[in-house]
Amino acid sequence: MARIQIPRIAPSEITPEPVWQARRVWLRQMGMGAVALGAASVPGMPWAAAAEKPALPATPNPQYWLSEKPTSEKDVTGYNNFYEFGTGKTDPRDRSGRFQTRPWTVTVEGEVAKPRTFDIDDLLKLAPMEERIYRLRCVEAWSMVIPWIGYSLSALLDQVQPTSKAKFIEFTTAAQPDTMPGLRSRIIDWPYVEALRLDEAMHPLTMLVFGVYGKMLPNQNGAPLRVAIPWKYGFKSGKSIVRIRLLETMPETSWVKIAPNEYGFYANVNPDVDHPRWSQATERRIGASFLAPRVETMMFNGYAEQVASLYQGMDLNRYY
Repeated sequence: MARIQIPRIAPSEITPEPVWQARRVWLRQMGMGAVALGAASVPGMPWAAAAEKPALPATPNPQYWLSEKPTSEKDVTGYNNFYEFGTGKTDPRDRSGRFQTRPWTVTVEGEVAKPRTFDIDDLLKLAPMEERIYRLRCVEAWSMVIPWIGYSLSALLDQVQPTSKAKFIEFTTAAQPDTMPGLRSRIIDWPYVEALRLDEAMHPLTMLVFGVYGKMLPNQNGAPLRVAIPWKYGFKSGKSIVRIRLLETMPETSWVKIAPNEYGFYANVNPDVDHPRWSQATERRIGASFLAPRVETMMFNGYAEQVASLYQGMDLNRYY
């Protein structure tokens, strides 16, 4: 696999200081997590104070490092799609303070030799934490550059040993009616479900994410764990995952069920395939001035060299 060019950017411009703190400091802060979570439930508390998370040390992985300057932490944590909290871009930030991420377990089942329910603390220790800078491209034609923290999803799948029948992997998001006001809407048949082909899930770029900007994930970004598939549109990257199923047949995912002509199962970033209501040929970086010129969308979001072989022989206008 070809390496992405290592940027000449000062570390202070990429990751805040907490990522370099010793593990013992992080463990002390973990003890404060319950206090922060309780504070997030206090009505009227400013979102920024409620969103503070413990540090999550990680080793930068130069193989997955972009030369582009990351989007600001304020924008990464303040401009999101997470319909369980509302359809507005700031709704997840403003409405997720009461969302409960402890205790938390993830059940992995289906076509696996060793089905298992993992506690979040077990998952945090399953593989070494890496920091990777990924592009995120959303179907609404905006993009970000984000310093995710986690490890390849394949590390988890190796633990459960998919059987020869496993061809697809399905992710189910948590549904907490008392803390997710968006569940009162009928825009989606809750809970939210997304899926990948198994070879996509096993690709080393597909990441199980626990943190961002040197800290544990904020609620609005999919705490306590999510996936990130950087060559696909953002809606494929399931958040706040509680169940993973390995399947023999392609499952019906949430957006395919609602609007199959707009949101295909594969959802690979492709400037040549427009959304029915807007072009995908260009994009706007979040945080940039509205007067700044839009940039051309890259095939597979710039990761074509790594992932194009997964779709060899496929008509990507049909399998969008």
